[in-house]
Amino acid sequence: MKIGGVYSFNGGKEASEKKYAAALQEITQIITAVDGNRHKTKRSREKTMPGKMLYKPGSLNKAFTREFESREWHKHRVLCDYPTEFYTENYSPTMSLRGAFREMDFIKNRVGVEVQFGKYAFMVYNVCAKMTIFHNQGVIDVGVEIVPLKALAGEMSTGVSYFE
Repeated sequence: MKIGGVYSFNGGKEASEKKYAAALQEITQIITAVDGNRHKTKRSREKTMPGKMLYKPGSLNKAFTREFESREWHKHRVLCDYPTEFYTENYSPTMSLRGAFREMDFIKNRVGVEVQFGKYAFMVYNVCAKMTIFHNQGVIDVGVEIVPLKALAGEMSTGVSYFE
């Protein structure tokens, strides 16, 4: 894969280049090590684009996981603490809030990475909330989110969010 776009949120790119240049270089190496063509599937029975070779988001996520883990990047979870004191007396939660957690895909040396090739639209949440939560928890200083460009998203077997 290649890097086709970079967006710096809140000066993150510039700060990362100064203090975490080695981590950014490693992330770049990981991205370029993932061979997207190995993660395609032929559409046969679908009504749209039959016979076309399309990228499999789950397979791409697994490829990124292998590359990050081989370089000692690890997942990290923080437990969620949901207060119940604000519920009204007429409301009682139907499910337990115990054991809930937030997870960051990869962390190494206070740099967090999220890889979004799935069929969910959490990109804004990851940048504006999740990265902030993990920073406030003292887990990361900076974060990087890896997402497809629109051109790549259009060649995926499921609908995914994209960079633009």
